[in-house]
Formats: sequence, C-alpha cells, structure tokens
Amino acid sequence: MTDTAPAAADPARPRLAALARRAPAAAPRRRRRRWVWGLLALALVAAIGATLALRRAEVQPSSVMTAYPSAQHALLTASGYVVAQRRAAVSSKATGRLVELRVREGSPVKAGDLIGRLDAADVLAAMQAARAGQRQADATLQQAEAGLRQAQVEQANADAELQRALGLQAQSFVSPQAVDGARRRSDAARAAVAAAQAGIAAARGNIAAAAAQRQVQAVNHANTEIRAPFDGVVLVKNANVGDMITPFSSAAGAQGAVVTMADMGTLEVEADVSESNVGQIALEMPVEIALDALPDARFRGSVARIVPTVDRAKATVMTKIRFEALDPRVLPEMSAKVVFLKQRPAEADLQPVLAVNPRTVVQRDGQAVVLRINGDTLEAVPVRPGRTLGDMLEIGAGALRAGERLVLSPGEQLAAGTRVSIAGK
Repeated sequence: MTDTAPAAADPARPRLAALARRAPAAAPRRRRRRWVWGLLALALVAAIGATLALRRAEVQPSSVMTAYPSAQHALLTASGYVVAQRRAAVSSKATGRLVELRVREGSPVKAGDLIGRLDAADVLAAMQAARAGQRQADATLQQAEAGLRQAQVEQANADAELQRALGLQAQSFVSPQAVDGARRRSDAARAAVAAAQAGIAAARGNIAAAAAQRQVQAVNHANTEIRAPFDGVVLVKNANVGDMITPFSSAAGAQGAVVTMADMGTLEVEADVSESNVGQIALEMPVEIALDALPDARFRGSVARIVPTVDRAKATVMTKIRFEALDPRVLPEMSAKVVFLKQRPAEADLQPVLAVNPRTVVQRDGQAVVLRINGDTLEAVPVRPGRTLGDMLEIGAGALRAGERLVLSPGEQLAAGTRVSIAGK
C-alpha cells in the first residue's frame, strides 16, 4: 500500500509513456527518404545513358566515283567547246522576200541543194526581155546574111559586066565611057558586099550582147535561189517564209542569213591552255576528250593546231583538238574537257572503273576496307585497291557502286554499326 501510492501520484509518467509509443514511427520515414533518393539517382543514370546512346559521331562524306585509267597518264587539263571548222551563215546575193524554205533545224543538205527561194518575178521578166532581145539579134543577123548574099550576087554580075566591057573595048566595040560605067558598078557592088559583111559583124555583136544580157539575168535569177555551199547540217533557221532578206543591209525588220549550217565532219574542240603551260603541249600530242553532255563516254584525239597568238585578256593560247573518230552524238557548241596525255591511251584505258578518295581506305584486321554510310549507320566493305588515277584510287569491282557515300579519314573509334551523322547537316 505504501509503495503504490507515490507511483500513482507521479505526474510525468503519462508523457513518458506517450514518447515511448511515438519513437518507433521515425525509422520508416528515414527509410522512405533513402528510397526516393535512390530512384532519382537511377533515373539520372538512365537519362545520361540514353543521351549517350542517342549521340552520333559526325563524319565527313566522300562519294564513290567513276574514273578512267587514262587519268594516270594525264599531264594537264583544259576546257573548251566543240566547234565546226567549216560553218556558214547562208544567204542570197539578191534582196527580196523569201517565198520558199525547204529545210529546218537538223536537216541534212548536200552541196548545191536548194535551201530557199526569193521572189524573182522582176528577174523573170528581165530574162524574158533578154530572150526577146536575143531573138531579135538572131533575126538581124539572118537579114544581114541575106543582104550579104544579095550584094555578092550583084558584085559577081558587076564584075562579069566589067570584064565584057573590057573585052569589047579591046575590039573597039564600046566607048571608054561604057567601060568606066561598068567599073563603077563593080566598085559599088564590092562596097555593098563590104557593107553587108559589116552588118553581119554588127548583128553578131548584138547577138553576143543579147546573150550576155541573158546570162546576167540568169545570174540574177540564180542569186534569188539559196543553195547549200557544202555538205552539212542546218543548225539554225534564221528566217521564215515572208521575211525580207537583205544580206548587204541592216534594214529594220529584215533578215541577213536564212540558215546557219555546219559541216559535221569538221568538228574539233577549241580549248584554252594557260600560256604558262603551253610549252608542255605539242602537235599530234594524244589527248582524251570528255563532254559534259556525254559523261559516260571518253574520246581519243590529238592536237591538230596551236594558234600562234595569246589572248591578252585571259592569258591563254587556243589549241585545236581533232577527234580520232567522230561520234554522231557529238554536236557543235558542246562544252568539253580536254586532258593532255603523256602517251596514247589504250582502248581499255577508256573504260570506266570505280575509284575512291585514297583517304577513305583504312586497314582493319589486316584488310583494306571502307566504311559505307547506310542511312545513319556504318558498314565495313572490303576493297581491293588498284592504280592511282590522278587524285583518286582505283578499286576492284565488288559491293560498292558509283554514288555511294563513304567516310573520309575514319578514326579508330568508328566501326561497322556505329551511328553517325553527316558534318554540316
């Protein structure tokens, strides 16, 4: 009884009992905070890993090209254009209205073929007048010839009468006066013959003049006909039917040339060579001709002429290159690239091969490979390096094709499967 009374009277006991009941609840809260921080750390690590996984290596691309083995013999290059050495702006000598045009662009023509015709009504009328004049001169000649024959007959009669008179005078049967009369008639007949002969000469002169006039009108008529001066192809049609052709005038609304044509058998390349390099070229030097219009073809040629003057403005010398064999696809004014070669290329040297930049080829596991860009990943493709063609490296035919992109100067960290992005994009 004595011991329990004080315990019941202690006022701090209830607070101690409450604290004893609360103390175990703090431990779970600390454990929850540790789990939250752990989850945040895991999310951060996952985000960093995802960022690193999405990051791509930047690479410089280089394309697989088509090259030609003749490039290994290249000495220097020049550019120019295909030009027909025989080319003409065809017109007429006469002035008139074009009434007929028989050709168009691309029409082949032979030397002398009629291309067009001018209105020649006035020339035709003059030709008719010349023919009439010639017929009149022919008639005058016939008349003069008839007069000559008549004069000759009269002269023969007068001469015979004179001879009879002289014979009779010798026998004293006629007087001297009669003989003198016969002699005068003979002289007059002889003069008439001479006059008739002069008339014939004049008539023949008139015939010659009439023939010359007729020839003049024939030439004038020919001048109204426009004919091809040589075999070739019409390049440009400069006039149409109804246009006024005035080749020697610059009248407004008038045309000069009717067509422009060229001899396709005289096609050459005119290339400008820098005057600092002209000493490296020589006549008959072999060249390779590449045309922008025919990128997959190469043509053999040689230096035909070197124009002996320098273009002061461009500091170049014009060089004329002949084709070894003309191709019908080659046309005037095509732009051309000329490669001067140290030796004549073989036929195989003009066949295309695949080539790459030498810096795209690397050694991996003792094998030459290139890293091909396929979408955004890399593929390792084994190659067989060949000849050096200028600044390119020939590779054997295989899995690569022209136009595909390769990695230029790939580092050791790049390998098949690596995701990449193109630098500059």
